[in-house]
Amino acid sequence: MVAYKTMWRWSCWLIVIMLIFESGSKMAESMRFDMHSGETKCISEDVKADTLSVGSYSIVDPIKGDPNVTVRVTSPHGVSYHYGDKVEKGTFAFTASENGPYSACFWSPLRQPPLTTIVEFDWRSGVEARDWSNVAKKGNIEAMEIELRKLAVTVRNIHAEMYYLRDREEEMQELNRSTNSEMAIMGFLSLVVCVSVAGLQSWNLRNYFERKKLL
Repeated sequence: MVAYKTMWRWSCWLIVIMLIFESGSKMAESMRFDMHSGETKCISEDVKADTLSVGSYSIVDPIKGDPNVTVRVTSPHGVSYHYGDKVEKGTFAFTASENGPYSACFWSPLRQPPLTTIVEFDWRSGVEARDWSNVAKKGNIEAMEIELRKLAVTVRNIHAEMYYLRDREEEMQELNRSTNSEMAIMGFLSLVVCVSVAGLQSWNLRNYFERKKLL
């Protein structure tokens, strides 16, 4: 029992460390992608409810007078959080109202002759979405304290993530129990049908042989 508790404690710490490294790696995430005339590209980010999410986008080497791109950011159920029509650059920020994948879709209008547009996009959620440099300036905070605050926010996010994963696990267990019950019922019904069909066939064969006076 003691060994099991020790293994469980080490597993929890390993998960926490992995999540901290994962959140730290996300802080440097940004991307560039190409878009051809008339093309639409969507990028999704899994965001938890009540989590701050910020993003910025810009056209690399935009052409003056060109309509550029149209951008829309939506929730998992299609609620629009940001819309930019024929823009060169922009930013968005929102607090997620529900769990799930939020999408940022870019559309490049048709052009003649066709052109390729390069978009630079940065999307951050949770602890990496906060402007820590601005926090430091306002509070006159040292670099070490900023790092400690980042870790505190990261730990709170990990705590919330673990509760979320536990809830998801309970949902999956409930789904498994429901599926097993349905499979057991289906198996029993299949057995009843097979026995019924076998009995009916036996009865038909018996009647056939009696009519032919073979029995």
